[in-house]
Amino acid sequence: MREFATLLGVSPATISHAWQALGSVGLIVSRGRSGTFVLDAAPKWLPARSQSMAGRHQNARIDLSRGTPDPQLLPALGPALSRVSQRAVTPTYQDLPVIPELLAVLTDSWPYPVESITVVDGALDAISRSLDAVTRFGDRVIVESPGFPPFFDLLDQLGLERVPVDVDRHGITPSSFQTALKLGPTAVIVQPRAQNPTGASMTAARAEQLARLLSAHKRNADTVVIEDDHSGEISISPDVSLGRWLPDRVLHVRSFSKSHGPDLRIAALGGPAALVDPIVARRMLGPGWTSRMLQTILYDLLTSRESVDEISEARRIYFARQKSLTEALRRHGLDLTQADGVNAWLPVNDERDAIVQLAASGIRVAGGSPFFATDSAQSFIRVTAGALPDEVEPIAEALAATTWGAAEPGQGPMPGVHSLEGRWA
Repeated sequence: MREFATLLGVSPATISHAWQALGSVGLIVSRGRSGTFVLDAAPKWLPARSQSMAGRHQNARIDLSRGTPDPQLLPALGPALSRVSQRAVTPTYQDLPVIPELLAVLTDSWPYPVESITVVDGALDAISRSLDAVTRFGDRVIVESPGFPPFFDLLDQLGLERVPVDVDRHGITPSSFQTALKLGPTAVIVQPRAQNPTGASMTAARAEQLARLLSAHKRNADTVVIEDDHSGEISISPDVSLGRWLPDRVLHVRSFSKSHGPDLRIAALGGPAALVDPIVARRMLGPGWTSRMLQTILYDLLTSRESVDEISEARRIYFARQKSLTEALRRHGLDLTQADGVNAWLPVNDERDAIVQLAASGIRVAGGSPFFATDSAQSFIRVTAGALPDEVEPIAEALAATTWGAAEPGQGPMPGVHSLEGRWA
């Protein structure tokens, strides 16, 4: 450190802080007397954007980068596991892919009357199989920007063209949606609640606007909407779907990863039989069905009073953490709409500088670049507010210091920030 400090003409303390920052963002690691080493690249099996987001977490005092639920807020699996059969018995390979009791619960809770519901291995599996069923190589697909990076990687692998649309605090903006529809997209991928990364949730009025735009022209008569409701059970927003107005053109995905556990790998996919049944048939020539033991566990978690109460408490805590972060940021001059779900989306001066500056404080966040469908001149970071500790004030202060110069307490919002309330692109 002393040699490097002399070479650069800075103090050894500056180099020490830089070393800590590089370690916190997963670029270098100290191995004691052996020295400090640059870490290997992300695993090659990760998709492109996942590689850019991957990093080591050893030195992060507070990791707000993952976008995953708080493990302490997931419902206990013990009682549900105790009620699962001790043997994995399936009388015939041609049994219904969804156990009847789970199907009844899903049907009763679906946001609109639906013809067919199946169960698959997580939300991304549902999105992938839906795209396989309704698109062909070279087709255009509307995606939110910012949006979920694996969607972009998935479209690239399938040879599909991304058509980005803007997002505000109520979801996809009608003006950008109307413009995108002129390109004749085959499908639309939308996150109706707790949008990742912004935390925006769609209102019924906005959903109706988008449905009307889809119905306005014959060129969009066959466009299929794929909805990813990944945080429904822990969202504070109403369950909204375009399927209420376009039931024959919507595939609605409800995932239970954020609420009940990512490792359950289970999601429900519902829509018109003409779209869902071919997906079920194709799965029969692959995995066949999602484990009925897992389905039994999910059914138990969705109906057990104890588990339902645990999910309600998790929803309350996530809401409280988002509220605490929003209020603390406002005290430091950053006026943003409170997000839904586990993530928050913050504008910053410079993405890389913000990541390194926060890492030096022991805070790890996700850079905003992978969340944009196309290159963007804007700089953002995604913060997993759902992982915040009880004492949020010092974290908010560190976050605010990366945004267009934090305002002094009592001076109100920083110039240009208030105009971003509810608008990210």
